[in-house]
Amino acid sequence: MAIAADLERVRLVRALQRVASGEAAALEDIYRRTSSKLFGVILRILGDRNEAEDVLQEVFITVWNRAGSYDPTRGVSPITWLAAVARNRAIDRIRSRTARPTQPLEAAAEVADGAAPAWAALEADDDARRLAACLEALDEKQSSAIRTAFFDGVTYEALAQRLGAPLGTVKSWIRRGLASLRTCLDS
Repeated sequence: MAIAADLERVRLVRALQRVASGEAAALEDIYRRTSSKLFGVILRILGDRNEAEDVLQEVFITVWNRAGSYDPTRGVSPITWLAAVARNRAIDRIRSRTARPTQPLEAAAEVADGAAPAWAALEADDDARRLAACLEALDEKQSSAIRTAFFDGVTYEALAQRLGAPLGTVKSWIRRGLASLRTCLDS
């Protein structure tokens, strides 16, 4: 059974290569070998026989136009490649079914912009610069402890272990550092 599957794979690879060269008979060969399987994939996705037949035709037009993009050295079997083309065409059909409601162009003025105003971004940048400057002004131990605890999310206990310092000492560094930060940011 595995030998038959390998032989079928080789035949499909060669047929795709011939299609890429423009050989119509090779496309007919691929159609005979794969159309029922591909139709099943499409029908399962769409659920409508007539629509599935239309999509199957689109699939073979795509195969005719894109057979050269199939590369057997990538390890993808030809039937897997063909099934992916079929699946994608069926999904494209579903997407085209769902018409999106449209509004007249004049309604665009009424659409709210969810983005923050430009001045808010400028203020945030300014606040970030001030905070960075205030952190730099702190004692190295305080600055490092605050950055690690608040920016990296490390608990006080884990931070004390990392630094090899008593927990109370680390808490004191952070408490005094935060007080200094508050003073610096308020000025």
